[in-house]
Amino acid sequence: MAGRKQRQWVKPQAQPNSEINVTPLVDVVLVLLIIFMVVTPLLEKDIVVRVPDTEVDQEPTPPDPNDQQLVVQLDKDGGYSINTEKIAPADYVTRLKRMLAAKKADDKVVFFMADDATNYGRLITALDGAKTAGAKVLGMATELPQNAIIQGTSVDTPTPPPAPTP
Repeated sequence: MAGRKQRQWVKPQAQPNSEINVTPLVDVVLVLLIIFMVVTPLLEKDIVVRVPDTEVDQEPTPPDPNDQQLVVQLDKDGGYSINTEKIAPADYVTRLKRMLAAKKADDKVVFFMADDATNYGRLITALDGAKTAGAKVLGMATELPQNAIIQGTSVDTPTPPPAPTP
């Protein structure tokens, strides 16, 4: 037998396998499922909301006159009005200083409402005067608030335009 060569038998090549091996896919999906099942309860946090207690029978208290907003109006002729009261330009800063002195430090807010035809320099002078008087925050109002009274006319009851004369 020594002279006899050993023959190695080689299997003929088989057809390629065209099926997808899903075993690794199933393993990965199951691992991800387990991870999500463990992590999801940890992600759910309670949101603490503090809700104020309400009393139904309590009537609202009237606002303190010192808590009213200060609105400075400038007309096209250069006149000043604080809320509804006309003020001379010379008395503007002193009057505003007295009104702001009655307010708390955080409530020293002055809103400005200027006519479209107002001189820009007069508006800047009014803003500087309010800062000199002690205003902490300056605001510009473009529209009147509801129920505002400006120079004796109420905003929520608009007057119809006059009829044209022929």
